[in-house]
Amino acid sequence: MTISSTAYDIRPLIVPGSVDAPDAADFIAMVDVRNEIYREISANDDEAATPGQLLPHFRPNPDNDKRSWIVLVDAAVVGRVIVDIPAEEGSQVAFWTIELLERVQGRGIGTGLLELVEDTARRAGRTVLESWAEHPEPPEGVAVTRLPSPTGFGTIPEDRPARFYLRHGHTLEQVDRKSVLDMDASLDTVRELRADAEAHAAGYRVEQWLLPVPRPYRQSFAWAKSRMSTDAPAAGLEVDEEKWDLDRLDRHEARYLDAGQTVLVTAAIHEATGDVVAFNELCSGAEPTSTTQQMDTLVLHEHRGHRLGQLIKCAGILRWREIAPESHRIITWNAEENRPMLSINEAIGFVPAAYIGAWKKVLA
Repeated sequence: MTISSTAYDIRPLIVPGSVDAPDAADFIAMVDVRNEIYREISANDDEAATPGQLLPHFRPNPDNDKRSWIVLVDAAVVGRVIVDIPAEEGSQVAFWTIELLERVQGRGIGTGLLELVEDTARRAGRTVLESWAEHPEPPEGVAVTRLPSPTGFGTIPEDRPARFYLRHGHTLEQVDRKSVLDMDASLDTVRELRADAEAHAAGYRVEQWLLPVPRPYRQSFAWAKSRMSTDAPAAGLEVDEEKWDLDRLDRHEARYLDAGQTVLVTAAIHEATGDVVAFNELCSGAEPTSTTQQMDTLVLHEHRGHRLGQLIKCAGILRWREIAPESHRIITWNAEENRPMLSINEAIGFVPAAYIGAWKKVLA
């Protein structure tokens, strides 16, 4: 059903069986607009994706209920709305995204779409909305008010997205840093840091694989993935404890394998138990030359203090250079208060590229 106003139309996003299906046009247009919006925000294609890459992530799955719409002005797709409803028992959270091209911003469209988001969350029994937005730095010499993170780490400019969140009752809970690595310039440093980490990691060994996860490590890797929801800094955000079993791991792997993406996992194995106790993931982009995304990285808290984070990050970068030699940049995201991980990134050569605000609203 299409919902219309005087300024725009919205209709539910059709998730086709394939990108070649007769009903794939809306999905392809959504991805094209997504890429254009990200290009407007970041002035690069670091986060560009193809319809084939994103399609598996929009298919129904039992881990979350993803509800999506496209936004149209004068019959052209100009934005999208996504509401993710996690399936964890007792969850009160809904994650949402509203993204619009610059040319249609400032018309009140976002306010109307937020009503759809809130209504969708309420109907799903959710009381907390959470959302993330990149807040680009203003041009040099332009003075702006800055909003500090309540964690005491990081600030963002009070730009149009920030004013939108504040106007509609959201609070800034955390600031994340997006960092970029020039691999060509960093490899010598990475080799030195890996050797240093190996000297402090007695009792652990590095194992690496491309998805799927090898059978001996599937159980402990699934457990480590679940700990991302409890061991990573979350500030004042509501975070559900995720339950990862082997079926959920199968579904996770299938999304990336069906998308034709390469995912390298670098893990630290505890020699005494044979378990995965730290891991890092690197994922290929749309093309061989595309920017690589570093996804989850975690050292289980009971195994910290052995430079395992440094070890797996460096080992992953060196192996990735062999797997994807035409990809020269890696991007990653970390909470500003996560100084142990940021310190490793900075030593490797990652530099700040942008800051992300994590926003929260408790519904009345």
